[in-house]
Amino acid sequence: MSQIVTRFAPSPTGYLHIGGGRTALFNWLYARGRGGKFLLRIEDTDRERSTPEATEAILKGLTWLGLDWDGDVVSQFEGKDRHAEVAHQMLAGGTAYKCFSTQEEVEAFREAARAEGRSTLFQSPWRDADPATHPDAPFVIRVKAPREGETVITDEVQGTVRFRNDQLDDMVILRSDGTPTYMLAVVVDDHDMGVTHVIRGDDHLNNAARQQMVYDAMGWTVPVWAHIPLIHGADGKKLSKRHGALGVEEYQVMGYPAAGMRNYLARLGWSHGDDEIFTTEQAKEWFDLPGIGRAPARLDFKKLEHTCGQHIAMMDDAALIAELEGFLAAAGQPALDGVQRDRLLRGMYALKDRAKTFPDLLEKGRFALASRPVERDEKAEAALDPVSRSILKGLTERLAGASWTKEELEPILTGFAEEQGLGFGKLAAPIRAALAGRTATPSVYDMMLVIGRDETIARLRDAA
Repeated sequence: MSQIVTRFAPSPTGYLHIGGGRTALFNWLYARGRGGKFLLRIEDTDRERSTPEATEAILKGLTWLGLDWDGDVVSQFEGKDRHAEVAHQMLAGGTAYKCFSTQEEVEAFREAARAEGRSTLFQSPWRDADPATHPDAPFVIRVKAPREGETVITDEVQGTVRFRNDQLDDMVILRSDGTPTYMLAVVVDDHDMGVTHVIRGDDHLNNAARQQMVYDAMGWTVPVWAHIPLIHGADGKKLSKRHGALGVEEYQVMGYPAAGMRNYLARLGWSHGDDEIFTTEQAKEWFDLPGIGRAPARLDFKKLEHTCGQHIAMMDDAALIAELEGFLAAAGQPALDGVQRDRLLRGMYALKDRAKTFPDLLEKGRFALASRPVERDEKAEAALDPVSRSILKGLTERLAGASWTKEELEPILTGFAEEQGLGFGKLAAPIRAALAGRTATPSVYDMMLVIGRDETIARLRDAA
């Protein structure tokens, strides 16, 4: 079989929607898992709504998700001459015709049809007109759609879908100003780019029937169609702003790791047995079109957090720090300094197992990020009453000569608690307040080992 080529073709009229991110991911996984190519085309033919900022947001969103594309990004608008050339080839081949009907005439036809209860699909009087009768006036080029029988779409997700040809209109492929319509441009681009599989949202299923007419007219090979269901909110309604974040970049700012996001999006509408948590390499190996369901997938933030938490726990510590720094930059937060980075790296073993997002990880790692004097919240302040302060003073003296290992620290702390007639929890509370400025933290031993002897003793002295 020839090399598989997929593509992602967003319109640059806003941010990269989460549904678009998943479509891109499905195309990327399908191609990458089969040694194929994944291409990126920006469908910027709508000049009024397309913006360079939106294109930039799409590229940034894909880059953050880790979806690399092959070759240069293709601009659909730049291919307009090629699109027009194909329309004229169809005209010459008799599969398209010039239509001189004005916008007013088309509207009048539709109004009359509505009034009489007939189909409002426009039937052009110019479809079979003798070219000798053509006026010297502006015209559009329309496809000669078949009038009888049916158009059959064989779809890898939706199965066999049939469209009655009397329900398909003679769509315009070239406007009177010589610019191509989207329906023509998309087919010409997919053909010229060698796209073998068109994997896109099922809101394009009706378009496939109309686009197939162009493939047939030109004698081109029709790609494999795979129309995937859209993503809905948890309430089962079409995803909208009220469901929370919509743009892919917003998920980065919210602190989800990219690998967790890829895993979650892959699982949103596609399954491989009962596997819930998997690596990107496994996803590339497993992803196939029959595994995609026909029902709309539902966005579930709890599941997303669970998946991302698993990926944070699985990640290599250095890679985790690098991605954490990307999160801080994206969220407009201060960068880590060298000391903070070193401490976090040392403390990752005690932080990453229970964190679901990067803000979560940073909150757990506050002790490693803090500088003296450590800022304390209300609960921590309350844990440092006069009795606790005097206890910390005694503990600090006891720690001064300790060698800094868990094996030595443990008996010192537990022995000291016993001497004071305290349960260990009662001793740990002021230590947590002193070292982290919080009462919920990793274990006191982990914090002491990560920040080191000098810093630990200095923080305990500050609090005492």
